[in-house]
Amino acid sequence: MRRRPTTPAGWIAAAAALLLLAAAPAPLAPKPGPEAKCPVCGMFVARYPDWVAGVVFRDGTAAYFDGAKDLFKFLLHPERHGHGRTAAEVATIFVTDYYAVAQVDARQAFFVLGSDVFGPMGTELVPFEKRADAEEFLKDHKGTAILRFQDVGDPTIRTLQAPE
Repeated sequence: MRRRPTTPAGWIAAAAALLLLAAAPAPLAPKPGPEAKCPVCGMFVARYPDWVAGVVFRDGTAAYFDGAKDLFKFLLHPERHGHGRTAAEVATIFVTDYYAVAQVDARQAFFVLGSDVFGPMGTELVPFEKRADAEEFLKDHKGTAILRFQDVGDPTIRTLQAPE
């Protein structure tokens, strides 16, 4: 049986705990299960929780990716990687903030290009919720640019591909 706080200090502690819970952002999607595979490369994404990106479709189902690079490949070419899904079906798009290791809205994120940090599939767009964090990372890890969601296109993705 839970006990109610009976002292002012107890009430303050309880209120502080509730505020912390209320302030914690709700995830944009549930975590991927152990069998969730990236529809672009086939990698099991739950093995790389620090890099997970994803989309939630209007019907409530989700697709998960092993990083922002494969997320953008899917978004740019759903006919190639969408397994019958279209961009019009996407309701939510998220990436994992590199420093906070928390889901953030990909449409609002800042992506560092060309750094010395590698994701599960090699070179990667490294996402951040805050521009200041992206700028710090860019300086510390030899990044070449900070991009917004709408700035990422096929030319950007091609720069991240391993030479064949």
